[in-house]
Amino acid sequence: MGRPSKLTEQQWAEIQKRLLAGEKAADLAREFKVSKTRISERFSERNGTVKAVANQIVEADAALRRLPVTEQIAALTLADELKAISKHLASAAKYGAATAHRLSGIAHAKVQEIDDAAPLDDESRGALRDVAVLTKLANDSAEIPMSLLQANKDLAKEINQQAKPIPQRITVEVVDASNPDAET
Repeated sequence: MGRPSKLTEQQWAEIQKRLLAGEKAADLAREFKVSKTRISERFSERNGTVKAVANQIVEADAALRRLPVTEQIAALTLADELKAISKHLASAAKYGAATAHRLSGIAHAKVQEIDDAAPLDDESRGALRDVAVLTKLANDSAEIPMSLLQANKDLAKEINQQAKPIPQRITVEVVDASNPDAET
């Protein structure tokens, strides 16, 4: 692990904000007395992702505005429902993982009841059966969280394999409404 940063997290956040606003890394490096390479290492991928997401939001917003009002409402309602489903799945994964953890702990405690010298006697056999049932239940409980983790890994892999989006500069024209004859 490298040495600790000379800058605070707040300073790094300020650098990122200013990079996203269009300031040059070299200028910020001089101001904050760090190398341009360090700034690039820390933010090039992050800022690319932030810009790509910002562009997706702008595109989605423009697509939404092109819809008739009733379809805009339907699209927003559907988006809210999809977010709710996502939250519920995340909660199910959290509880499934907690349940799997708890059942695994109980199974582990049950293993202590098995006689190492006679693992197949009647008492040990009952404990083995209990361990098997608890382990199966724990594995079943872990299915949703494991599936979501795999889906996230697959999505991350897919995103990384796609070409990096080309950042686009968005220009907003402001017109003085009180002076309609003014040039823009």
